[in-house]
Amino acid sequence: MEYSVITGPVFEQHDKLGHVESQDRLIGIIRQLPRQVTRYNPVPAAMADIQRVHHPGYLKWLRVQCERNTEYDFVRDSVYVGGNFTQCSLFSGYIDENTYLNPHSYEVATRAAGSAIAAAERTLDGESCFALVRPPGHHAASAWAMGFCIVNNVAIAAAKALMRVNRVAIIDWDVHHGNGTQDIFYNNDRVLYCSTHQDDAFPHTGHFEETGTGPGTGFTVNAPLPAKSTVADYSLVFREVFLPAIARIDPDLIIISAGQDVLCDDPVGDMQLVPEDLGYLTGLVLDTTGMPLALVLEGGYGPSLGLGVRNILDALDGARPKCSTRTPGKKTEDLVAKLKETHNLC
Repeated sequence: MEYSVITGPVFEQHDKLGHVESQDRLIGIIRQLPRQVTRYNPVPAAMADIQRVHHPGYLKWLRVQCERNTEYDFVRDSVYVGGNFTQCSLFSGYIDENTYLNPHSYEVATRAAGSAIAAAERTLDGESCFALVRPPGHHAASAWAMGFCIVNNVAIAAAKALMRVNRVAIIDWDVHHGNGTQDIFYNNDRVLYCSTHQDDAFPHTGHFEETGTGPGTGFTVNAPLPAKSTVADYSLVFREVFLPAIARIDPDLIIISAGQDVLCDDPVGDMQLVPEDLGYLTGLVLDTTGMPLALVLEGGYGPSLGLGVRNILDALDGARPKCSTRTPGKKTEDLVAKLKETHNLC
């Protein structure tokens, strides 16, 4: 199966020295890219594609914030949250405690979203594609930014894909729950959202009881795993819950919110995966579904981030690392049993 990546120097324009979500992440990844991999340049998303997911008022406010000069002083500022403006004390240049902006951030974010769309379109044409972009997106909802995320790249790509296909499945293996992606599609029966994430970690959402609402009931599948989980825990969830749920809806496209902060050396998570495990999970999805994959970079901030991405790309190229011989924990086994009952996968 052919595969490619989308990335480029434009993403270095959204940067803040000393911040964990910096251009250094992409530099480490690019150093590990296979020499033979086909690379495509980032492309901007059309405003209509972004507005399919995000509120116009939020986008207007976001552009204004990016155009302002950003200096490191403490200010009282208006923050756009859930469709309303509230007053909050923040360092200038930040729109919450950990999400920063500079004058280039909006334009860079449109290219992250556009590259996610391009990856999905290449995948629909039969080629797996990894959009190596930043800033990440899965915490951004229709009318707010948070957790380093400004616009929701995966949601924008999925919504655009639905213009030409019937259903999309999203697998989110970031260590944090993609609350923005869940919120955007929570009442939608054309998008299946499946998330593994560290239980009781930021943003403290993604309980297994959260399954969707209205026509979207059953189209959200959350698997909050205990800290220190290994690939054996992830494999059990994928094999027993996610992949059967995906088979049941028979999607036309699978997008992976690929956050490598599940790796054991990552400073923001507490999971025990190693780079080869990400290759194993990628191969598991490829071999079970028989479909090419669109992947979009989310988190990942540790020393082995680049090697983790390399293992994912090697899996797209046909490599199949063996799964660890470790067994899943009792809490994971109990969670899987609950999920199978809740989602009628028994």
